[in-house]
Amino acid sequence: MKVRVRGIYTTALTRVFLDAGHDVVQASPPIQERFDAEFDSSDHDVSVETTRNRQGVGVTGTSDAVATATDELCALGIDTFAWDDPAPKGAVFDARVTETLGGGAVCDLGETDGYLSYGDIDGRVEVGDEVRVQVSGSAPPWASRRAELTGDIRAIAGLATLEPDTEGVRVDTRDEAAARELAGMTDLLGGDPPDGWGIRWHRDAVDADMGALNDALDRAAEVAAELDAVFDDPVDAPRAVAAPTAANWVWFGRETRFELDEYRRAVETTMPGHHRTKAASPKASAGVDLAEALCASVGDGEFPFDVVTAQFGPLDGDDVKIGHGKPDGRLITLGSGEVAEYDPEGTIEVRRGMTGGGTYDALGVDRESGDVAVTKFREGRWWYPTVYRSSEGEVKGTYVNICTPVECFPDQIRYIDLHVDVVKHTDGTVERVDDDELDEAVEAGHISAELAEKARSVASSLESALAE
Repeated sequence: MKVRVRGIYTTALTRVFLDAGHDVVQASPPIQERFDAEFDSSDHDVSVETTRNRQGVGVTGTSDAVATATDELCALGIDTFAWDDPAPKGAVFDARVTETLGGGAVCDLGETDGYLSYGDIDGRVEVGDEVRVQVSGSAPPWASRRAELTGDIRAIAGLATLEPDTEGVRVDTRDEAAARELAGMTDLLGGDPPDGWGIRWHRDAVDADMGALNDALDRAAEVAAELDAVFDDPVDAPRAVAAPTAANWVWFGRETRFELDEYRRAVETTMPGHHRTKAASPKASAGVDLAEALCASVGDGEFPFDVVTAQFGPLDGDDVKIGHGKPDGRLITLGSGEVAEYDPEGTIEVRRGMTGGGTYDALGVDRESGDVAVTKFREGRWWYPTVYRSSEGEVKGTYVNICTPVECFPDQIRYIDLHVDVVKHTDGTVERVDDDELDEAVEAGHISAELAEKARSVASSLESALAE
């Protein structure tokens, strides 16, 4: 069977399922790096995902695959328990409203009940009303919440979901180019959704091949056909109307968690009690990741920039502010930008879109709307360069700021400005500026003589380097 795994148990369970001869698909980048195995992007038969409180996993998919995966998990330890889910995600029920609350209604589904938010159903419902609903979010038996219900019924099937009374193709991704490409590829697929159903591709579909997309669309079409067959049936609550997928909940006990540690240890550095600690809270989980990454790094006495940044940021796509500290104690924020490139060796490239008005300091060039500032910060370096470009990509000049050693915190780049700077004009001219401001800061007692000498030395080195 094909298994998709997500959550804090992913590395260990990937090892478990691979050892059992199953295929793990849609593997995350860390898993692909850790295992000497081939992972394809095909659709899955079963999904195994950590529960919200980290106590176990939810197992969702076809009936046979769910049963097989559950057996594999239960064999891990004597204190593992498993329960069938009477209301798996995607299941359709005729429900009877038994209680109305401030924001929604409690509904009897037959074997269990669920919660229907008023915002997820057309019109107000009252006690005794019968409505057709779908499970949009299931809940393990040890959770205090009920299954979440909606009146919007869709055909949910792995990489694809079909939505009734809609047209066209939607893609759940922020990458507009990838979304357009996938939407275009959809026209080339062999299968078609039933009439009246629109296609919604999930994020993982962006990386899937044509075969996987075809399979996903076929599965979704089968589910849609099953739902089509019952849409016109009269509501007769409480009863189960359709159950396209099966689901089990698996709770891991302490012995099982330690057994999972052994599976993970065969692949990656793993502290004793790894899963026991991670199950405690998100903060504890982040602490485990940091501790293990530090243990795995080379003990050369250098600050482990890659380890710390990988855990807390900033990484590609993050937004960071530039905290431009002044020697007199003030903090000026030079706007914020997006991390366009992250280098584990210590460099963060930040790109900012500029607004029009005025000129760039020391460069004497007009600041125009559409300009882009590309700044490269390197952790621990006494300077950083910013290249200004026009909207057409033409260089307008380079400004190199001399500062105390740069620190790249998760949400802000931080340093103290040392006044003296070096600029390079578009004609190649290199100019050193603001030495007088550095002298004034020394006289005012804001910068020590030793620090000022360091700033001048850095500026001199940069002058020579930029002039070459």
